[in-house]
Amino acid sequence: MFSSIRGRLVIIAAAIILAAGALVNNHLQEGRAIKLGLDLQGGMHLALMVDDPRGTLTPEAREEAINQNLEVLRNRIDQFGVAEPLIQKVGSDRIIVELPGISDEERAKNIIRQSAFLEWKLVRPTMEFRPVLTRLDRAIVEALKADSLAGLRSQTVPADTGRGLPRSDSTRQGLQEALFGRRDTTAADTTQRDSATLPATPSQTPLGSLLLDSGRDGEFLIAEQETERVKRYLALPGVMDQLPRGTELRWGKVEGVNTQLYRPLYFLETRPFITGERLRQATAGRDPQYNKTVVTFELDRRGGRIFDQITSQHIDDRIAIVLDTVVHSAPVVISRIGANGQIDMAQAPMEEASDLALVLRAGALSKPLSIAEQRTVGPSLGRDSITQGAIAGLVGLVFVILWMIWIYRFSGLLAIVALCIYALIVLGGMAMMDATLTAPGIAGLILSIGMAVDANVLIFERTREELTAGRSNRVAIDEGFKNAMSAIIDSNVTTIITGLILYQVGTGPVRGFAVTLTIGIIASLFTAVFVTRTFMLLYLERKRPMEPISI
Repeated sequence: MFSSIRGRLVIIAAAIILAAGALVNNHLQEGRAIKLGLDLQGGMHLALMVDDPRGTLTPEAREEAINQNLEVLRNRIDQFGVAEPLIQKVGSDRIIVELPGISDEERAKNIIRQSAFLEWKLVRPTMEFRPVLTRLDRAIVEALKADSLAGLRSQTVPADTGRGLPRSDSTRQGLQEALFGRRDTTAADTTQRDSATLPATPSQTPLGSLLLDSGRDGEFLIAEQETERVKRYLALPGVMDQLPRGTELRWGKVEGVNTQLYRPLYFLETRPFITGERLRQATAGRDPQYNKTVVTFELDRRGGRIFDQITSQHIDDRIAIVLDTVVHSAPVVISRIGANGQIDMAQAPMEEASDLALVLRAGALSKPLSIAEQRTVGPSLGRDSITQGAIAGLVGLVFVILWMIWIYRFSGLLAIVALCIYALIVLGGMAMMDATLTAPGIAGLILSIGMAVDANVLIFERTREELTAGRSNRVAIDEGFKNAMSAIIDSNVTTIITGLILYQVGTGPVRGFAVTLTIGIIASLFTAVFVTRTFMLLYLERKRPMEPISI
């Protein structure tokens, strides 16, 4: 096929159709034929470090955490759908993330920073917590002088605000009904008797006076405005030591009741019976029965067996779904559950549920990450770079065209036609490879155009030498291509090797240059050696054997 002109034309036509088809397909699917990098279309640049405020991690541990988190971030961002992101380790303690064309920066940062450590823990009964609460209050009072604490409470919390556990049975019942709906009389009486046992004098029960019995096992409510106060109490020395071994307190997500915001506090077992490592799949959706946003999950085989065993042993108990130390929900086990379940997200937007499902699928970070540096590249810079690059490319192309036609006449014109095919193949190749064009990439494209012309110059000069030596047109052209081939191959192969090295060790802009240059070199070999020769053979067919050719 290569020996016949018709076969050569078929191959050239096929290459043109493939390249043009890739460009058209990209344009239809993504709105542009070639993906643009961070420097051309704008986006976000982040430098991430392991969050270690106390400096407890050794350099070796910090580097190990960076290496582990690197793969997790790649999985998350790939699923997030950012075109051609850059995610790479810099030094031993930093990860660079570049997200071209990102429109929702806060959402992207949340996905990147979220640890996504998922745990399932058993909720301990309320009755077990009541004696613990007495010890907690006593420890808080010992840590803070009781009289100054009472003075602080009298200044900041009026006695008639209704915060804390209500003393009056009727008041308590009304609040419980407002929070959780009317319950049967027996259950209400039980709740009232249980709540009445909780201490409620602010000076002696700083924590107990802020807790509301939610009516749900192992769960208490704190008014949102008192959340920071409770956190300070629990952080006092010796307070958390009062918890029974194997138990802990965990905060839940804020919930609103009658214009008042409350934050639940759960009494849980410390050790999870299963973690997100057993997660196989997670999908966001809506629960049509209750009109809630949910994340449906599926566990692997072993996780399903563990879940089935635990739920069968704890019918009517509650299981807390804990994500990054925050309880997302704590449903009651109605029947045994196997490998499938769901996380209740109430009325959260579907986008938030999709992001949660994404990070769960990608896996948890080994250590939390903090943003050490953030830069936003505006799209105006991209437009300027594209415009200036296009001008530079056009000016260079015009000079190349004029030079080739002036020096090599009609043969130079044939080389220019081959050069246009070369440009189409390069852009089509980038589209097929889903490569991204950057500002350095434009420079690489212009440089590869010059190298493509250089190959034609070598061929034409060798052909001239053969014509000067008295060879016929066909023999001179064949010898010109043959004798120039070694120099063309050597120069282009060494450039390709350089491009591959730059791609392997370089960062984003350098990689963009390397990709464009490498694709351009491969395309230039095809056009200079194959396309230009085909055009020269067509030109010879229209010439008589002894008629001079325009070269």
